[in-house]
Amino acid sequence: MRQRTSTAMLVRLSTWLNPIVAAILRSRFHRLLSPGLMLITVSGRKTGRRYTIPVGYHEADDAVVILVADAPSKVWWRNYRQAGPIELRLRGKEFRGSATVVPAGGAEFRQRAEASFGRARLIPWIFGIAYDRETGLTDAQVKQLAEQAVIVRVAIDGR
Repeated sequence: MRQRTSTAMLVRLSTWLNPIVAAILRSRFHRLLSPGLMLITVSGRKTGRRYTIPVGYHEADDAVVILVADAPSKVWWRNYRQAGPIELRLRGKEFRGSATVVPAGGAEFRQRAEASFGRARLIPWIFGIAYDRETGLTDAQVKQLAEQAVIVRVAIDGR
């Protein structure tokens, strides 16, 4: 219960800070945040309205991976249940690509989650998961993660 409260507070804080983070990521000072954060621009499924939001990411050999915390309360990722266009501002540069939600519970979901968890100790803590780098995620942890998170894989055009 305590972990969910901490996670909810962290999500609220990050939402409040989004405009400040976005301004930094657009500026010449983006290097302060670029190692772990980027901007994505998505279009609303029904309205077509464009939204730009900061997200955490990591780069894999074949894609840029976004681990969406508190996914049930967020809407943007639902645009990518089927592949769709996305724009990125990554390390100060603009890119276009195709984003897709990774199916929960499968081998790719586990592999991408473990890669995200391996990046920083804070990431597993956000999800309330005691991650052991030696043994990896257990089946129960993958199930727990799939209930609260979504993984979005972005293939950048021309890469």
